[in-house]
Amino acid sequence: MRQLLTLALLFCFAAVGAQTPAKPADRVPHHFFVLPNFRTEGGAVLPQARVGYGTYGHLNARRDNAVLLPSHYMAGHHGYEWLIGPGKCLDTTKLFLVTTELFGNGKSSSPSNTPEPFHGPRFPVMTIRDNVAAVHELLTKELKITHLRAIIGFSMGAEQAFQWAVSYPTFADRLVATSGTAKNYPHGVVRLEGQIAALTADAAFQNGDYKTPPTKGIEAFAAVWTGWLFSQEWWRKELWRSDEKPGTTFEQVLNNYRIHFIPGADANDLIAQMRTWEYHNVGTTPGFGGDVEKALRSIKAPILYMPSETDLYFPVGDARYEAAFIPGVTLLPIPSLWGHTAGAASNPADAKFLNDNIGKFLAGK
Repeated sequence: MRQLLTLALLFCFAAVGAQTPAKPADRVPHHFFVLPNFRTEGGAVLPQARVGYGTYGHLNARRDNAVLLPSHYMAGHHGYEWLIGPGKCLDTTKLFLVTTELFGNGKSSSPSNTPEPFHGPRFPVMTIRDNVAAVHELLTKELKITHLRAIIGFSMGAEQAFQWAVSYPTFADRLVATSGTAKNYPHGVVRLEGQIAALTADAAFQNGDYKTPPTKGIEAFAAVWTGWLFSQEWWRKELWRSDEKPGTTFEQVLNNYRIHFIPGADANDLIAQMRTWEYHNVGTTPGFGGDVEKALRSIKAPILYMPSETDLYFPVGDARYEAAFIPGVTLLPIPSLWGHTAGAASNPADAKFLNDNIGKFLAGK
């Protein structure tokens, strides 16, 4: 059976039916920026915090053609190739694209690759603001970029886009957020806690100090996650068949998601990024006293806000609530049955909708 796209592949490449990334994109090198003595919001100090990133295109002489694409859950620096290249909205002959990787993805500083005293379960919680602060250092100090044409983010990348809009309100001309909100609301916390509980219930987990991977726990986590990934109607209409050989059964599809969801991922890394997701709230940015509405009102840059109409992670109702407080927002729901994945071009129709509308927005239309 041809394996269904894993979550990592779904988010890293254009997903079902979309174009295969061009050969030059495959060769985009992986870089690291190291921040010495990086202090987290929680007060922990990492002697060396590493941020993984990649770049596409070339920075012009004026250094004013840069676009930031911050990563989503467990994704790498190839995570936005559904927007990049010929026929898509980000032209690398004109733009310089910086794709960054969240702490906890296994390449940037993570529980799995950080030495004691911060190894494994002792790795500190890294907030979205921690990630944004680190990338701000990368841009301004390493790449010498002090202004961006745009910031475009999907899912946890959208969370980062909103945080940029609040923390650095004039740093980017425009922002795009797909399938992600400015705050993770209580229902999202419940979901994430359920997934963490499924993972950690495996006796092999050993409070995070496992000697062998807690495979059963990771499979339980994957099964719970899959239930939220697509819409109920997506499952009822069996749209998964668009990527399967004839004769493939639902049971085979579910088992494939359970076993191959994010191949090779470390359990503590999975949890670390869920904690980052769980605690996100632009309202807790210093100066806003926990008031998300006040923080949203402070946004200065135009934002194209594109929730998926059937997202179970970031419901469209949450997006409508937030959009009411954002000056200059364009709220444009993605008309899709593909749930959360619609915001990452998981099928040809959504890929066209995203590229067409993001392209128009970036062009000022």
